Amino acid sequence: MDRRSLIKKAGIAGVLAAGAAPAVHAQTAVRWRLASSFPRSLDTIYGAADVFAKAVKDMSGGKFEISVHAAGELMPAFGVVDGVQNGTVEMTHTAPYYFFGKNEAFAIGGAIPFGMNSRQLTAWIIDGNGGKLMREFYAKYNIINFVGGNTGAQMGGWFRKEIKSPADIKGLKFRIGGFAGKVIERMGGVPQNIPGGEIYQALEKGTIDAAEWIGPYDDQKLGFNKVAPFYYYPGWWEGSLNLEFYINDKAFNALPSEYKAIVQAAAHEAHVVTQGRYDARNPGALKQLVGAKTKVLAFPPTVMDASFKTTMELYAQLNESNPDWKKIYADYRNFQRDQVLWFRFAESSFDNFMQRQKL
Repeated sequence: MDRRSLIKKAGIAGVLAAGAAPAVHAQTAVRWRLASSFPRSLDTIYGAADVFAKAVKDMSGGKFEISVHAAGELMPAFGVVDGVQNGTVEMTHTAPYYFFGKNEAFAIGGAIPFGMNSRQLTAWIIDGNGGKLMREFYAKYNIINFVGGNTGAQMGGWFRKEIKSPADIKGLKFRIGGFAGKVIERMGGVPQNIPGGEIYQALEKGTIDAAEWIGPYDDQKLGFNKVAPFYYYPGWWEGSLNLEFYINDKAFNALPSEYKAIVQAAAHEAHVVTQGRYDARNPGALKQLVGAKTKVLAFPPTVMDASFKTTMELYAQLNESNPDWKKIYADYRNFQRDQVLWFRFAESSFDNFMQRQKL
């Protein structure tokens, strides 16, 4: 019986059972390199790239392999966009806001001060206009982007001294990721954009006065509680952080259609797994930090209000000076406005009630 008769008589189920359907394993072998912006020691944020690479390999029957390299192995943590743009590596896993110096609009794809939470940001990217708008923007840099995890809302960081008012920000040498440094600078602080693997030494030596990274699980691994006693919340500059996989457009477009679909599926798996890991691991780490005498404090309302006011002034100026920012930010803020309204009635009211209960 020839192949055409088999398909006609047996139907798709029979074809699959007989192993007669075209399969991904028939594709030629592909080998890529992924340059991460993160240290290998952080199994959460660095680990997202491992989850992605394993999924790609498994779904391709071992034909499509991606080797993952930590920050500094192939290129510096903040050099990965240049590496992907010029084709030195096929792809990277990174935090978009690291590259606000190229264009402030990069930050919108990752995290902006007083931005959306993780659920809202993922919704904007997956089902709103965010995915389309950011992909159009990244095309200017020879990049095709895919979601690569979300940290959820972050902590406000580790400080050598208490922060009691906006005046305490003045002169503060603060390691803060990416775009949020623009707000700190306007408030009189001195922002420092230092890769994750170098923060502890800078804080220990007093090169900086404060540092933020992500949250309890990662921060404990990096040992920040040993060199700074005050742990503040919330990280108003990161209501969530969307991580992304950036892929060189020529490399991606050269893939067969099956592999393109695998890349997207693997990216979505990494996105979900990474957020799940942070949500699962942060509570226990926070308990341990408190048990080790870490002083966990909320930013005073005056600091929050001053930060918000300064942030909105910055956004207004960027709307005038950066057309890329203006186009993407307008859609982002409209989407967030509706999300905040919806969450007020459902998510937030439920969460607030549960937080008052004794479980």
